[in-house]
Amino acid sequence: MPSTIALDAMGSDRAPKPEVEGAIQAARHYGVSVLLVGREATIHAELARHPSAAGLPIEIVHASEVITMNDKAARAVRSKRDSSLRVGLRLVREGRAAGFLTAGNTGAAMATAKMVLGALPGVDRPALAAVFPTALGTAAILLDVGANVDCKPENLEQFAVMGEIYCRSIFGTKRPRVGLLSIGEEETKGNDLTRQSYQLLKQLPLLFVGNVEGRDLYNGSVDVIVTDGFVGNVALKVSEGLVEAIRAILKETLQSTITRQMGYLLARDAFKDFKKRLDYSEYGGAPLLGLKGVAIVSHGSSNGVAIKNAIRVAAEFARSGLNEKIEDQIRASRERIAATEKV
Repeated sequence: MPSTIALDAMGSDRAPKPEVEGAIQAARHYGVSVLLVGREATIHAELARHPSAAGLPIEIVHASEVITMNDKAARAVRSKRDSSLRVGLRLVREGRAAGFLTAGNTGAAMATAKMVLGALPGVDRPALAAVFPTALGTAAILLDVGANVDCKPENLEQFAVMGEIYCRSIFGTKRPRVGLLSIGEEETKGNDLTRQSYQLLKQLPLLFVGNVEGRDLYNGSVDVIVTDGFVGNVALKVSEGLVEAIRAILKETLQSTITRQMGYLLARDAFKDFKKRLDYSEYGGAPLLGLKGVAIVSHGSSNGVAIKNAIRVAAEFARSGLNEKIEDQIRASRERIAATEKV
C-alpha cells in the first residue's frame, strides 16, 4: 500500500511554495499520499496556484504556529505546542502518517522528534545521516551531521550500527564498509573521542575498516563514515560550499570565450549529468536514525525537487522496517558487550 507522509509545509526558507510543489510531484510520480501541515489558509492559497493537482492524494492539516530558523529550539518546542513540527510528528505517533518531513529548524526538529516519538530502546541519541556522492558513482553516508554536537564514544558506536543498517536497507549494500573520521589512518591518531571510539567500533560485528580521512567521503573507499555532530556538520557545510564554488567557477570558465561556449554546447549532456551528481536535492533529506518512527530533515533552501525526493526517502524508510533492524542490532551489541565484560 502507498505510504502517507506528513510534510511540514512551513519549514523551508520559501515555505510553503517548495513544500507544495514537492508534495504534488511526489503524489504524482510515487503514488504517495501527503499531509501538508501548517497554516491552512496559507497552504490552501499556494495549492490553488496548481489546479492540475486537483484529485491528487494531498490533504491539509492545520497547525496554527511555526517554529522559525531564528527560534531557540528548546524554548520553541516547549512554548509552541501547536507548531507544524509538533503536529506533523504527532500524526506519525498516532499512526495517521508513516513518516514526517521538515525543511525547518534542525535543532527544533531533533528535540521535538525525540519528545513526541521517543528514541528506540538502547539508542541514547538519534543521529542525522547525510548522503554524499562518490567518484565511483556510489553513495557514502556520513553521520552525525548536526544532531549531536558533543558525543561520547558510546554514541559513535551506536551511530556506526545505525548507519550500517541504513546503508544495507536503503542502498542495498550487502556488507557496508564502516570508517571512523579522524586526522590519520593509524589507530592512535585523533583526539580522545576518536581513539576511544575506535576500540568500541572494532569490536562490532561490522566491516570496520578503521580510521578514514575527509577525502574518503568522496573516493568511494568507504560506505559509512562515523563522526560527532560538530565535525559532521562542518564537513557537510564545507561540501555544500565547495559544490557551489565548483559550479560558479565552471560556469564562468565555460562562458569566457566563444570557443569554450561552443565546447559546452557539444558536451551539454555531460555537464548536466555532472551537475545532477553533485546536486544535494537529488538525495532528498537526512533521516534522523534511532527514533520510534520516521523523521526526515531537509535543507532550509530546498526546492520542489528536493522536497519530492525527501518524501521518497521517507516512504522508503517507512517501508524498509529499518527501525526494527536497528533496535535488534543495538540490543545484540549491548548483550555481546555485557557478556564480554562478565568474562
